[in-house]
Amino acid sequence: MHDLHAAARRCLEAADPAEKVRLTFDTWQALQQGLLQPDAASPDALPIGLPGRPGRPRLVSPRDLSQRGLGSPEGRAALVHAIAHIEFNAIDLAWDAVYRFRGKPDAYYRDWASCANDEARHFTMLSGRLAELGHAYGDFDAHNGLWDMAEKTAHSDTARMALVPRVLEARGLDVTPGMMERLRKQGDERTVAILEVILREEVAHVAAGTRWFHHCCERDGIEPEATFAQLLADYMNGSLRGPFNLDARREAGFSESELAWLGTLG
Repeated sequence: MHDLHAAARRCLEAADPAEKVRLTFDTWQALQQGLLQPDAASPDALPIGLPGRPGRPRLVSPRDLSQRGLGSPEGRAALVHAIAHIEFNAIDLAWDAVYRFRGKPDAYYRDWASCANDEARHFTMLSGRLAELGHAYGDFDAHNGLWDMAEKTAHSDTARMALVPRVLEARGLDVTPGMMERLRKQGDERTVAILEVILREEVAHVAAGTRWFHHCCERDGIEPEATFAQLLADYMNGSLRGPFNLDARREAGFSESELAWLGTLG
């Protein structure tokens, strides 16, 4: 197989987490070795649907998720599971960006394949931590919010680049430092060390979203900051709220005027 789009689809369709991770690592390595490339003759992307997933975790509404404190091992395991679920979804989000949007520069596909590889490594680290805490992926309920946004933006690379990396993934930049501090107070340095790696690498993922969002805006002759604000209004219905990790967002390509505007959102 030499077609990167087809390889991305195989990763998307894999339902077993270990298989999805293995295929992701293999696909990234093959791309680095020059064995894969986007093929203009590849069949058009299929209409978006659910990617391959295991039978568990059970997916519920976010409001139906149990809230557990971090003072117990069960509560810490539930938090690690929630982050692992985000990273598992992020593997599919990155591969869908490779599979669905065609005719992009090679650097675009390399960025998102690299992102998928990072997310698979994050998921592996968190799965290992879950095992240390006596649990496995699927033991706790989860929600489908990340993939819901993938479906809503499947028709538009501009909307996808704006709203998945620069909104949903960027929330991780905002909330992870607080989670790390709470875990430190519980003496859970092993989980903190994993989150430090994830936070550092997620900055680069959000930066890739910024880079390719600007690319789309330049292609279409539209102003990025006004477009970003309009997309937030159209898709997020005013639900984005602070506090925001301004330093991390700045590093990920948010302009000073964008950061000032985000500060007005509350």
